[in-house]
Amino acid sequence: MEKIIVIGNGMVGYKFCEKLRAKATKKQFSIKVFGEEPNVAYDRVHLSEYFTNQSVSNLEMAPRSWYVENDVELVTGELIVNIDRENKKVTSHTGLEASYDKLILATGSSAFVPPIKGSEMQGVFVYRTIEDLEAIIEYGKTSKKAAVLGGGLLGLEAAKAMLDLKQETHVIEFAPRLMPRQLDQGGSDALQSKMEELGVNIHMNRNTASILGEDKMTGLEFTDGQLLAADMLVISCGIKPRDELAAQCGLEVGPRGGIVVNDLLETTDKDIYAIGECALHKNFIYGLVAPGYEMADVVVDQLLAGDEKVFESYDMSTKLKLIGVDVASFGDALCENVPHKPIVFEDNLEGIYKRINVSEDGKTLLGGILVGDAEVYGMLLQVTLNGMALPPNPEDLILGSRGGESAEMELPDTAQICSCENVTKGDICKAVIDQNLENIADVKACTKAGTGCGACTPMVTDIFNDQLKSMGKTVKKVLCEHFDYSRQELFDLIKVKGIKSYDDLLDAYGSGDGCEVCKPAVASLMASIWNELILNQDTIQDTNDRFLANIQKGGSYSVVPRIPGGEITPDKLIVIGQVAKKYDLYTKITGGQRIDLFGASVNQLPDIWEELIDAGFESGHAYGKSLRTVKSCVGSSWCRYGLHDSVSFAIEVEERYRGLRSPHKLKSAVSGCRRECAEALSKDFGIIATEVGWNLYVCGNGGSNPQHALLLAGDIDSETCKKYIDRFLMFYIKTAEPLNRTATWLNKLEGGIEYLKQVVVEDSLGIGADLEREMDFMVDTYKCEWKEVVNNPELRKKFTHFVNADIPDPTMKFEDFRGQKKPVDWDKELVESK
Repeated sequence: MEKIIVIGNGMVGYKFCEKLRAKATKKQFSIKVFGEEPNVAYDRVHLSEYFTNQSVSNLEMAPRSWYVENDVELVTGELIVNIDRENKKVTSHTGLEASYDKLILATGSSAFVPPIKGSEMQGVFVYRTIEDLEAIIEYGKTSKKAAVLGGGLLGLEAAKAMLDLKQETHVIEFAPRLMPRQLDQGGSDALQSKMEELGVNIHMNRNTASILGEDKMTGLEFTDGQLLAADMLVISCGIKPRDELAAQCGLEVGPRGGIVVNDLLETTDKDIYAIGECALHKNFIYGLVAPGYEMADVVVDQLLAGDEKVFESYDMSTKLKLIGVDVASFGDALCENVPHKPIVFEDNLEGIYKRINVSEDGKTLLGGILVGDAEVYGMLLQVTLNGMALPPNPEDLILGSRGGESAEMELPDTAQICSCENVTKGDICKAVIDQNLENIADVKACTKAGTGCGACTPMVTDIFNDQLKSMGKTVKKVLCEHFDYSRQELFDLIKVKGIKSYDDLLDAYGSGDGCEVCKPAVASLMASIWNELILNQDTIQDTNDRFLANIQKGGSYSVVPRIPGGEITPDKLIVIGQVAKKYDLYTKITGGQRIDLFGASVNQLPDIWEELIDAGFESGHAYGKSLRTVKSCVGSSWCRYGLHDSVSFAIEVEERYRGLRSPHKLKSAVSGCRRECAEALSKDFGIIATEVGWNLYVCGNGGSNPQHALLLAGDIDSETCKKYIDRFLMFYIKTAEPLNRTATWLNKLEGGIEYLKQVVVEDSLGIGADLEREMDFMVDTYKCEWKEVVNNPELRKKFTHFVNADIPDPTMKFEDFRGQKKPVDWDKELVESK
């Protein structure tokens, strides 16, 4: 019998034991495992769940009884401190010795702590083990404000933990974006917006110089001199391979850490293997669980003299949910060194960002990023890994079919669905048929698919459902894993059974503790059914619903009274002004940002204009084929997401192009960040703030045939932005057909947006300076049309109904309508005349 010793009882160490026992008889190998922690192997991927349900057993990979039943000798609380390679034995810190024939190093990693002054203080923690979490929980009982150092995967998980502890939470990231290895700037912005909505304060481009305090930390000081007060700091800046034991016994380690292994996972000693986060394969440390599981499988194959399986470079695609936000990256997510064509979809209102990278010939999917909605992750990953042919319109992969050919694609049976357990689509389908499986839990138990990181669960579910359908069985879509009912079924249960609380519903018809999917869904159901005060269910509401207001920059809230249809009486306008003045509130008109006054007769117009002009107003040109409005959000002045002062730039842009006559009406907007509250992408020209400047989009419009604006130039300064708008508008005015909106004009323009970029940005026709001069003339000669009429008696005389009488049109009739007037309906007037 060959003696196997495993040093390390983490997820990968446990998985090695499980795989070896599944493939070899107990007589072939004896297995002894040393773990330095007192617990059995537990799931670090879902470690944050410990904060909401402080039970180690819920995180266990397997109970202690599993080790007994499978003849695996587990020794916990023992740290191996020496490896005697010559005599093939190991020694623990208590002096316990054990001999081996083959040694498996699964020592994993420890938290990387940057060399920051003060990191040894009370109140500073790392985020790695159950013991770490228990210490954080205890300290959090007297803490109110916590900072997390690191905006990567682990850091954002730690931020979720701080929210669970009711801490004011701050994330400090050295890089200019969150999860810099997985996300581009657009994906980071979408994730940041979602995080901030949930109450996490994000600090980018911050380098921590020192931790303030004496024995107990009181805050952080950054290299730019700024300070951040905090009671507690959680350091989550990455991992450091646990290679000290290997180095001590003379095994080769990498210059930056990690136990060097070959494709067979052998170290420089053929009887010692290294797997998981401690292993350095081809100068790369794999920090995900799936590669570690694959390494375990390779070593098992070597021990069984399989000699066929080797470890090659491993796909690092990942999908997870961070504080309720779906985040995924797959394949070559950033494509920084590969020629490609990116296709990007952004929904700033919902906080959704999707990007796929397509090869230059349009035939291959190289990778991509999903934030806010990662439902299609599984399929996109398989398309990437299997080199599947793309649909005629590759954008359908993230947008869905929009009336054309469906983007649905059939996966081959060989497609690897669960990378953690190396389970293919064919394995799942065969198990469903052969074992007559009837639910996802049975599929997981039989195939192990979805039992690792869990990212493949949606794809496993889809395959399971499709297989059931092909077998003629009924498939029921449930709300989530905690409720075995659809939304419609839960609606009926709540109504018929008279259930009025989430806890009662969970106790009666659910399981577990619930999640971020079912809680707000149930809250919505109950609000729809009972119409009771929403605060009765405040613990399952999002922040805005909980406080009946929108959280804003600096923790303040905005109050938005309802004004149905935009209709408001003068008395109500006065009240809003009085409230704003009393409480010193910033006040802003929303939507189109103008107030429309209806019901004036022609002869009244000059008098109305005169009073408005005396108060500083001018014509808004709502009647003309010219610039209507330049909408804006509140920008960096107030909004916690704002990057630049969008209001000031919107005013500057509107005052520059006011009165500009064109083939059709023109609308514009300036958004202070990628959340795009001013809806710039639906405008004839829209401007969106970026970290370093502005993005200029053109040729969008709403209406009956809406069309998104397209990027003309990115990351430009204000002056360059205005220069390009000058050229764009004058070129449009010069070349468009009558009554063609800019969107229609672009659709007819030969060469489309690429040609327009050449003309406006690259000045390919050499007319840029001429277009700018022509716009300067329009700006310099602008006059308010209203003012011209008011100050010219001859023009003013034209505003009458009758040439011989200064009276209003007697045929105009009005009726009272919700405290104001409106024209009498023509059919009602006809009845009265009869």
